Amino acid sequence: MLVLMCAGFASAQRPFADEAAKAIAEQTKSLRSLPDDTRARVTRELALQIRQLPQPMQLDLALPLADLSTEGDFGRDTLQEVTTTLEQALRASPIPEKDGKPGDAYVELAELARYEGMHVRLDDPQYRAALKKLEAYDQVRRDADFTLVDLNGKPWTLKSLRGNVVLVNFWATWCPPCRKEMPDLDALYRRFRDRGLVILAISDEEAPKVKAFVEQQQKVSYPVLLDSGRRINELFRVEGIPKTFVYDRNGKLVAQSIDMRTGKQFLEMLGQAGLR
Repeated sequence: MLVLMCAGFASAQRPFADEAAKAIAEQTKSLRSLPDDTRARVTRELALQIRQLPQPMQLDLALPLADLSTEGDFGRDTLQEVTTTLEQALRASPIPEKDGKPGDAYVELAELARYEGMHVRLDDPQYRAALKKLEAYDQVRRDADFTLVDLNGKPWTLKSLRGNVVLVNFWATWCPPCRKEMPDLDALYRRFRDRGLVILAISDEEAPKVKAFVEQQQKVSYPVLLDSGRRINELFRVEGIPKTFVYDRNGKLVAQSIDMRTGKQFLEMLGQAGLR
């Protein structure tokens, strides 16, 4: 059974005996509490520090840092240092396949390369398998269609919206990065809806919980759709949230994110659909 988590949520770590490793683990856990400019600097410093540790410790620290480093825009240089650290850790300490599938760390590295444009030189069968997995997922997303009902009972069908730019956002009320990006999404919706932008925010939670949250926020003017059976989450291969997909006016998938985006990053994604 799929266990859904925030895309940038660091998984549980093993206890560290080394004091330097302990300090890095604690700083990684506290990254979300930092202002973005400070967080970018600290993230880069942590990536460099992890490389100086004994090799067996590196992967347990590099993967949670990579998970968190895509929650927004902390600079391409910072993200490349994180990517290089994860790559070095995997090269030094390869991990076995998981039920015949590439391990999570290889998938994370492949996502950084495919979706964030990071440079990766790892020549490893699991890394290549992870890239093929993402390519297969994207093919499904390119051809996907669905009909879901929003909080007001109105049905929305993805392919019937051709002629519009459609942004599909998977989120949940309990997910901090999801909540953080909602004001930016709402601002963009208000700015571009008269020019054909449709935002469909999909939650797999029960209607009363989602409705109460949206009413409390008072910052969500775009449609919020319900996928309580997770049928559409599974169709889109959503294994962590938030995730966002942008389709242009011809229904072509032109941009996607693996994690939280800032307003500027969302604008760049919409720009790929011709909306500026």
